[in-house]
Amino acid sequence: MKAVIDACVLYPTVLREIVLGVARAGLIAPLWSDRLLEEWARTAARHGGAADEALARGEIAALSAAFPGARIAHDPAAEAALWLPDAGDIHVLATALAGGAEAIITLNLRDFPRSELAPHGVEAVHPDACLSALWLQRPEAVAGVVAGVQATAERLSGEALALRPLLKRARLPRLAKALG
Repeated sequence: MKAVIDACVLYPTVLREIVLGVARAGLIAPLWSDRLLEEWARTAARHGGAADEALARGEIAALSAAFPGARIAHDPAAEAALWLPDAGDIHVLATALAGGAEAIITLNLRDFPRSELAPHGVEAVHPDACLSALWLQRPEAVAGVVAGVQATAERLSGEALALRPLLKRARLPRLAKALG
């Protein structure tokens, strides 16, 4: 499945690492635009200062190398024919259309109403629903990605982190229950 990864999914580290981990495993083909990546970097700066912004920009460079076909450009004029409740999200839909995406993975489902996306053959999917569906199809692959992210989080924090609370903080309660 080709899916645009919204900036709100790229910023929180655990959520991003799980979504991109399933992409590395070949379960989704991620897409994004320069604007989405810039939103991620600006959010990191707003929440964590210059150091977090620098980390985000480094990760963006690494992602660009890991997923060379993920970066999608669209004609800004294409946005004029589109409508969403939040005009600031129209670029996300335009990116999805330009990239031939089937889905937009986002935490902000209400900003992407089905009635506006369906005529374009695109659906908005919460990361928890997406990852839970992928777990049903390929449980070993998804569980392996999650275990790797948990191990990295534990190594970086220097303490044991229980899986269920870690996933719930990442807004993945259904996945947490499935992996329980």
